[in-house]
Amino acid sequence: MDERRPVHRVRQEKDREKMEDYAYIIDFMPYGHPDDKRPIHKREPLAQVVGEKRFTLLEVSLKKGKSPLVMDRLFIGKGERDIVHKIKRRLNYEGITPAAKSELPFVIEHIIKQDEKRFVEFFNKAESITTRLHQLELLPGVGKKTMWAIIDERKKKPFESFSEIAGRVKGLQHPEKLVVNRILYEMQNPKSKYKIFVI
Repeated sequence: MDERRPVHRVRQEKDREKMEDYAYIIDFMPYGHPDDKRPIHKREPLAQVVGEKRFTLLEVSLKKGKSPLVMDRLFIGKGERDIVHKIKRRLNYEGITPAAKSELPFVIEHIIKQDEKRFVEFFNKAESITTRLHQLELLPGVGKKTMWAIIDERKKKPFESFSEIAGRVKGLQHPEKLVVNRILYEMQNPKSKYKIFVI
């Protein structure tokens, strides 16, 4: 008897892994898009959000009478949602509003700090991509010298926080900012050969 899972079920499971359950608001549009020509009473409130797990950019419609704030965390997964009516579409970086673009770095940094352990683990477990390139070097501002300093330090003892990385690795004052900048780069360059955080 063949106990392998059917192909469609494997595909469903992989799709499920790519889905976001929670997202953070980067722009709230109570009257829909500014370029929507319909009368105001026919428009629906919209929000642009960024997923907390894979940094997926999405546009969602909201239930009437809700007025969330930028940085609010929303449940967007399957099941009963408090504020979100439905997910309208996936966005790319160019498709988000100017207001969303200005808020995005702050929201990403908030997500990273809320799940610090996950991102500190990147510094502990990053590995070589090729014989000449290491994952750590994909972080803006990290060259060979800093890369080797990180590797030498983590061999002594794994890092447990961003502040510990900053204290133990000379010249690395704000490691969380490097992660923010890499995430923004991956959003702005979706065809980039190497992805770490935005999938």
